[in-house]
Amino acid sequence: MLIFFDLDGTLITEDTHFMPDSAREAIAAARRNGHICAVNTGRTKKLVGPDVAGLAEFDAFLMGCGTMITYGERVLFHRTFDEKESLEILETLRDLRIDAVLEGSGNNYRDSFENMYYPAFREFARSFTDAGYGNFSEAVGNFDKLYAYADDVSAMRAFQERFDGRLDFVDRQKGFFEIMPAGCSKASAMKVLANMLGVPMSQTAALGDSGNDVPMLECAAYGIAMGNAPESVRRAADHVTARPEEDGVRKALKWLGVL
Repeated sequence: MLIFFDLDGTLITEDTHFMPDSAREAIAAARRNGHICAVNTGRTKKLVGPDVAGLAEFDAFLMGCGTMITYGERVLFHRTFDEKESLEILETLRDLRIDAVLEGSGNNYRDSFENMYYPAFREFARSFTDAGYGNFSEAVGNFDKLYAYADDVSAMRAFQERFDGRLDFVDRQKGFFEIMPAGCSKASAMKVLANMLGVPMSQTAALGDSGNDVPMLECAAYGIAMGNAPESVRRAADHVTARPEEDGVRKALKWLGVL
């Protein structure tokens, strides 16, 4: 089987960013049994990094909600906003007073705290100060997706209308949106990798816990929601396993019959 794992809230806990030993051992056992294991995350390569990649051995990484796919040492696919697209996005964010972090494979970018419009986003951005950020001027032509916020619902609606057909939006709730180039998602990346490896979609499985995992769970032959997933994600799944810290990954792989 070709098995896709979300990262935050699935492989590692949201609060401690810790991968349980049971998950690491189960993934190693599945790979020994001939199954292909891939991380499928909303994080871009910059935020995956060697620390996360080193938690366990994986065959492939699908990053940035489908904007980048690597298999072993090879880059199979990478979609980055070009200079024209980048400038239009930045101009529109300013016009509509929308805060955002711009996420790329080489670096992530944000405005200064003083220039952020909303206290809620400023607080969110401060929680990642140790990640290292470039500024918006450095982002042009170098980011793959963005994570945006607005208190004003009409502002985000106007942003969506302006980029209709060119950007895809995932509502992460409470004013936050994950935004990718149109056609890029965790599901689109799954299909690309499966096709390149010659694995039929009938032999795929996916594990996830959040809203941007829904396309992945629906795309896979076997969609598995983690025990910490909200009801909207559970409804998209074929099976619900335990939480990450309750050996949810190992229990899911046993349910799949790959252990």
